[in-house]
Amino acid sequence: MELYQLTAHQLNEKIDKGEATPESIIASLDKRIQEVDHKVGAYVRHSEFRVQSSEFRVKGIPISIKDNICTAGYPTECCSKILEGFKPPYDATVIRKLKEAGLDIMPLKTNMDEFAFGSSTENSCFGPTHNPWDLERVPGGSSGGSAAAVAADEAVWALGTDTGGSIRQPAAFCGVVGMKPTYGRVSRYGLIAFASSLDQIGPLTKDTRDAALLMNIISGYEPRDSTSVDTAVPDYTKALVNDIGGIRIGIPKEYFIAGINPEVKKAIEEAIDKLKILGAVCKEVSLPHTEYAVPVYYIIATAEASSNLARFDGVQYGFRKSDQDMIEMYKKTRGEAFGEEAKRRVILGTFVLSHGYYDAYYLKALKVRTLIKQDFDRVFKDCDCILTPTTPTPAFKIGEKTDDPLKMYLSDIYTISANLAGIPGISVPCGFTKEGLPVGLQLLARHFAEETLFKVAYSYEQSTPWHSMKPKI
Repeated sequence: MELYQLTAHQLNEKIDKGEATPESIIASLDKRIQEVDHKVGAYVRHSEFRVQSSEFRVKGIPISIKDNICTAGYPTECCSKILEGFKPPYDATVIRKLKEAGLDIMPLKTNMDEFAFGSSTENSCFGPTHNPWDLERVPGGSSGGSAAAVAADEAVWALGTDTGGSIRQPAAFCGVVGMKPTYGRVSRYGLIAFASSLDQIGPLTKDTRDAALLMNIISGYEPRDSTSVDTAVPDYTKALVNDIGGIRIGIPKEYFIAGINPEVKKAIEEAIDKLKILGAVCKEVSLPHTEYAVPVYYIIATAEASSNLARFDGVQYGFRKSDQDMIEMYKKTRGEAFGEEAKRRVILGTFVLSHGYYDAYYLKALKVRTLIKQDFDRVFKDCDCILTPTTPTPAFKIGEKTDDPLKMYLSDIYTISANLAGIPGISVPCGFTKEGLPVGLQLLARHFAEETLFKVAYSYEQSTPWHSMKPKI
């Protein structure tokens, strides 16, 4: 087996035994990237990555980073023309933590939907990413580059961001593990914001153990981040015990309605049966405000995006369309440099915040968001975690939903609620369709109960083969 095919914990064991070195691992990854990334498109700026690069000093296991997480001295452009050439002068907190832990930051970023606006990684100024399981299909989004890189063995592990499912949905589409931590568990300092009350950085990995290891590294308080929570971080690897006897799992009836793909539903039902065999107690529960999650999300998220993107105007950094008139410069810069989806979300967000509409839309959405959170609070009084499909369908064809934004937005219907409530969620592979497309199982838990998610996910993973299956690319 090639080094690039192994998990991070397997590679660590090989290094400890003297069977591999950091240099040999990066060389193996480099070879793999050169072989397959012209088909997948998981990375941007390939020319900057070569093993012999004088800027790249190999110390430990390499990790790939989404293009919206700041890395000092390396481009961070959110896959948007408006940030063309931007090199941050500082590292994000997660990058600092990774470096302190001895990990190497890959000096090229993973592809993503522009400013994380999307569910397919088609909205990138660098072009789309392709799903390694079927190159005609999307990898999900917005962290599709990170998910595809891990699935195609072009990355050992990767970081993504999750605002409404942008880690978990591509994890499901690409057959890998993806976790959205509790809001505040992982610092957002140095993350170029989409929606500040929803964004979270999290891991995309080949198995649950790697996800736990990565969470150990990136979690923790950051005083420079006002949304960071100062609470103790447990050793998540201690939760990786193959024993879920007596764990109470809620199955929300609202997630199994018309519209779910029959093969996805079948895979989830089989996963529930497997968890029952393993000792879990599963029961039906209700999350009655689920139907409002998508409209609430697209009001709150676009409103926050409108505010956050106001800073990108071509004046201090990035792309600038020169013009003698300042207002015309703003118009031409933003008109040329923002993609269609970015423009759509900024316009929608500006509208819901405008005079006369703030109370009718934004304020009302905040109130319904509270009701959605209260639904989860009630269920967690009797359940340790909640089980749902990660997505209603397997990966769709590239171009299939680009002309219908509402259809695209519904791709995140099962993941959005966790961001609105601020709770943690994980997606793990749970089967395949007849066409050989991965299906993802989502687990949700109360605030700061990531250990519960790791325990259930690990027990399920150990009794099934899905996480070990690889695309033939």
